[in-house]
Amino acid sequence: MRLRSILSYATIVLSIAVFTSCSKGGSGNVSSVTGWDYNTPENGGFEHIAGYEQELGPGLKFVEGGTFIMGRVEQDVMYDWDNVPRRVTVPSFYMDESEVRNVDYREYLYWTNRVFVDYPEVYKKALPDTLVWRRSLAYNEPMVENYLRHTAYSEYPVVGVNWLQASDFCAWRTDRVNEKILVDMGVLEMDVNQQGDNNFNTDAYLLGQYDGIAGKNPIEDLDPNKDSRRVRWEDGTLLPRYRLPTEAEWEYAALGLIGNSQEERVTNRRIYPWDGHITRNASKQERGKMMANFVRSRGDYMGVAGDLNDGGDKTVSVLSYYPNDYGLYCMAGNVNEWVADVYRPLSFEDVDEFSPYRGNEFKTKVLDEEGYVVEKDSLGRIRYRMETDKDILDRKNYRTADNRNYQDGDGQTNIATGDWLDSEESTSDMYGAHTGQLGSLVSDRTRVYKGGSWRDRAYWLSPGTRRYLDEREARDDLGFRCAMTRVGSPTGNRKKK
Repeated sequence: MRLRSILSYATIVLSIAVFTSCSKGGSGNVSSVTGWDYNTPENGGFEHIAGYEQELGPGLKFVEGGTFIMGRVEQDVMYDWDNVPRRVTVPSFYMDESEVRNVDYREYLYWTNRVFVDYPEVYKKALPDTLVWRRSLAYNEPMVENYLRHTAYSEYPVVGVNWLQASDFCAWRTDRVNEKILVDMGVLEMDVNQQGDNNFNTDAYLLGQYDGIAGKNPIEDLDPNKDSRRVRWEDGTLLPRYRLPTEAEWEYAALGLIGNSQEERVTNRRIYPWDGHITRNASKQERGKMMANFVRSRGDYMGVAGDLNDGGDKTVSVLSYYPNDYGLYCMAGNVNEWVADVYRPLSFEDVDEFSPYRGNEFKTKVLDEEGYVVEKDSLGRIRYRMETDKDILDRKNYRTADNRNYQDGDGQTNIATGDWLDSEESTSDMYGAHTGQLGSLVSDRTRVYKGGSWRDRAYWLSPGTRRYLDEREARDDLGFRCAMTRVGSPTGNRKKK
């Protein structure tokens, strides 16, 4: 208590000094609406942190947002007409410097296998499909046996991961990064014996459902009636969740137009994540070298021995070639990458101009019978359920719960979900999935992937191109990288030019 008194006295002295030297508007330590000091037990202990700046999460690069022309930049040779150019604005965010590597995913598998001893199905569910390498008339068995596990491929991008597995990896990464933040602060001790649902989960911790092992530096609670407290979301200590980037974010980051503009003038549109209309380096020092890993022509995956054109017969190390102007590697070639969006051919007509995205599923936390304690599943994760019409209508700003199929044209989703319309036809009816026969691949499980790969021609290296796949499927040329939301100022921690 003596230490608290000393700290409180120092806070009071500092607050008085600030109050007498600042304008009437107040400062970061004084409320501008009440005149009371923040962060002092004498005033009840309300805490406010001024001058917050988001820390850079492991592996991330800052991508300053802005407006750009999203969509096709060259002839639509596939005649899909699903990426008509339109101007949108993307908020600032963070993106992985490179694709997620095999060693990164093996770390995830190791942790999962070690923690969920009593739930082996969790580990099995996370395993990539190594059989994606098999081809009917090609000898790829060495890749089946070696690519994921052998150390020679540790720095190569993980493949054989479906969209659902990639999303689970992002959630796991969020928890491990935030757990380390608390351990480094001394709020928690590292617990290597976490088992089953008793593992650190960011949501569970914030809701008071994970205690862990108390560290040596607990946070003093400035509430005069309490001694210590856990980290709160308001502190800004924990990072926002890692997630898959939206299609708009991915395309914007890949183009990297900050290196192709002067003030607000974009000098010319890019076909690829670099300047020019060719796939070779145009600089004097590196002239003629390939800018990405892709199929140069029919049957040419790496060039002639002695002078390989891109140096990769299949995938290559994730830090190969040249980063774009945001410092991101392999935003063209190497492997395609999952993005968050559900695929629709006419999304460009429907999505918002600001932060466009298709795939919203609005959910609410599952509460117990008393209505206030949040439940956890067997993995220790907070359980959510889809919001009902009643949940939503209790709020003034009504939004439907499932917007993946928004304005598809069928009766139920053209305007709103639920039983509000007489028609019972659903999205599956519209796209023919109910017939049980091979038809449209478009459904609420169909996800977009972008970027081109070691199996693709140069056309697919353009960030404006888009393809799609069922979220439960995987390929030998499809991986992913993570993104993170930027909170606060859009200019962030990138120095102005």
